[in-house]
Amino acid sequence: MSDALPFRSFLEPGQFVRHPEHPEWGRGQVQSAIAHRVTVNFEDQGKVLIDASVVMLTVIS
Repeated sequence: MSDALPFRSFLEPGQFVRHPEHPEWGRGQVQSAIAHRVTVNFEDQGKVLIDASVVMLTVIS
């Protein structure tokens, strides 16, 4: 039995982010963040489901 907590993204709906490997997608807004699954709506790519345990999105302040 593992004592490890399940992964939880620090991202919250409404935050603006950029994908570090796809700057051409433009600014994205987080639509939902459930565990490691984050849905982001990017300006130039549309909605993308991202595994936040693999990809570290950059938060735009």
